[in-house]
Amino acid sequence: MKFYEQPEDLYLALFEVVQMSGVFADSKTFVDCLPKRDANDIVTDFYRALKKPDFDLLTFLKENFIIPEENDEIKMDIPQDFSLEERLKIQWQYLTKEADLEIEGSSLIPLPLPYIVPGGRFQEIYYWDSYFTMIGLKASDRVDLIESMVENFAHLIRTVGHIPNGNRTYFLSRSQPPFFAKMVELLAEAKGHKEIIKKYLTEIWVEYLFWIEGETEIPLPGKYYKRVVRMDDDTALNRYWDDDNTPRAESYVEDIELSDKSRRYPEKLFRNLRAACESGWDFSSRWLYDAMDLKSVQTIALIPVDLNVLLSETERIIIESMELYGEDENVISRMKNFRKNRIEGIERYCWEEERGIFLDYHIKFKEKVNRPSLAMLYPLWANTATPSQAKRVLDYVEYHFLRDGGLVTTEISSGQQWDAPNGWAPLQWIGFQAMLNYGREDMAKTLAERWTKLNESVFERTGKMMEKYNVEDLSLEAGGGEYPVQDGFGWTNGVYLAMKEWLRENS
Repeated sequence: MKFYEQPEDLYLALFEVVQMSGVFADSKTFVDCLPKRDANDIVTDFYRALKKPDFDLLTFLKENFIIPEENDEIKMDIPQDFSLEERLKIQWQYLTKEADLEIEGSSLIPLPLPYIVPGGRFQEIYYWDSYFTMIGLKASDRVDLIESMVENFAHLIRTVGHIPNGNRTYFLSRSQPPFFAKMVELLAEAKGHKEIIKKYLTEIWVEYLFWIEGETEIPLPGKYYKRVVRMDDDTALNRYWDDDNTPRAESYVEDIELSDKSRRYPEKLFRNLRAACESGWDFSSRWLYDAMDLKSVQTIALIPVDLNVLLSETERIIIESMELYGEDENVISRMKNFRKNRIEGIERYCWEEERGIFLDYHIKFKEKVNRPSLAMLYPLWANTATPSQAKRVLDYVEYHFLRDGGLVTTEISSGQQWDAPNGWAPLQWIGFQAMLNYGREDMAKTLAERWTKLNESVFERTGKMMEKYNVEDLSLEAGGGEYPVQDGFGWTNGVYLAMKEWLRENS
């Protein structure tokens, strides 16, 4: 395993001074800067420069760092008369970063092969984003990029023991929704042979072990360790977590200011904020005790439907691979029991019979959390729901979540970006596949038509593909979050291209 220093450890007091000074509007800017020389020398000179009466912080930073905001925006030379599909297929080259060079003092964890970045302020690879980007790469016949991105993620597993939130040192303490096994399966489908899964089976196992770390060390029901919770019936389920409990380096001032307004122990607040980032849904009323108050974030107290479904998919892929390549029957049987117990646990703890939906489960209160969200579609996406459950979930989603522009993330307008009125590309795809899996092709077609039409209308107005969209008022842009709406945008492009391909083939 390789050790990487965090920005706050490298730059000490300079880090805190910069982040709290407001010299950059975005807390992510400084931690993404590239040092022009040795970090120790920069810090030493900073302490000396502070004593000078004419010291100017921004001038000092410009002298010692390459600042991301100073870089020119990407200019895309794409003919205007091309269709949006054609443009997006060409646009992959503008969102592609070549293999990284290792730069001492940089927060970037170098990757050995080319990869797609989301766009906007996000100029590094992101874990779960990349699965939905890959769906679009498959529709674009760019299997080469899918393969290089899978290899990059395998490299991260080999190097740091898991796939972090993104390839930045400040993301190392957490991961994101575990899609790696699904990425490998997608690559195998794109290349037309299952041997690809065997090639990456070790890495799939290592990532799986990261998520279930401590499972065998929790002797009693009701106890938990990191990402594993032993339920009252002895079933082991998972939660989102972060190994650190400090302010996020990339959102430092936001976390400090929120803590200052809270009566909670800072360490508990920071851990829960970070765990919400591991979920990918940062932030949502789904994680809040009080739906309108981010200070009440309680992510680590919840058993999330989507995470456990994703781990059941990892288990399925491991089992199928072991059967294909002749693993010991006892090992296969044990994995089958793990998966069976997980799926039964999801139903036991997360299925609400009254409304016919899946909900997250509160570990301490021992009850389902009344925050219906699109996470309820994950069991259908993975084909683990029964036909009767699927029918009830899809009926509920059609009535409560389907809007003119696609699926809304939750029914609550909290001001957080993973809530109403926003829709997000990955959740459109999860819903789309869920509908197809259980015979609702009519609903899937409606969703695909509405979502792609919204993408097209916003592109026509702005010339951009967005990170997220307002699916309720189609004349407005999406809002919420800790930063402005980003354009680019990897997973939006990917889902759009895959849906357009399906619509064309099923018209």
